[in-house]
Amino acid sequence: MNHKGILVVVSGFSGAGKGTVMKALLNQYDNYALSVSVTTRQPRPGEEDGREYFFRTREEFERLIEEDALIEYAQYVGNYYGTPRSYVEQKLAEGKDVILEIEIQGAMKVKEKIPEALLVFVTPPSIEELKHRLVGRGTETPEVIASRLSRAGEEAEGMEAYEYLLINDDLDTCVRELHQIIQSEHSRSSRNPEFIDRLKAESGTFLKK
Repeated sequence: MNHKGILVVVSGFSGAGKGTVMKALLNQYDNYALSVSVTTRQPRPGEEDGREYFFRTREEFERLIEEDALIEYAQYVGNYYGTPRSYVEQKLAEGKDVILEIEIQGAMKVKEKIPEALLVFVTPPSIEELKHRLVGRGTETPEVIASRLSRAGEEAEGMEAYEYLLINDDLDTCVRELHQIIQSEHSRSSRNPEFIDRLKAESGTFLKK
């Protein structure tokens, strides 16, 4: 069977708990690698190059764009953020399943470049629950919460593009289901053409002439 890793693109509503799910997945299972993004923003206190982000100058980042060395990239608040192709391909070749947590627009760009990428959308059981979680954080103003809920309405329009919907109601259940989804993908016939061809060739020797 195919032992190469799978690129898993995870998106979801702000407040759906994507980060918490990803952290728990990485803590519970050892076959996952979280994709490290490249950025032009300055490191914050305690951040290390290659751990939180690969920190690069604007000129270096634009050179990566020219060399097609990024799977996807975007600009936020005057800084570039992108997914380095070499880092992802290295981890996949090592047999690691690489988790890439990005917005819907970035996910669609990844799917264009890497059609075999697995797309998973994380959602709470309802929008009412999403509102409850955003309010419960106690860290955002009513205006920011209203903005996030409005954006959720836009993001919901892209949910059909994802192969799987993952409902984050109970964290442990959600993490276990995500792990099962990814592992079952390794057995998908379309991901194992070499194995199928070998079995066909081996079994062909027994065909009656």
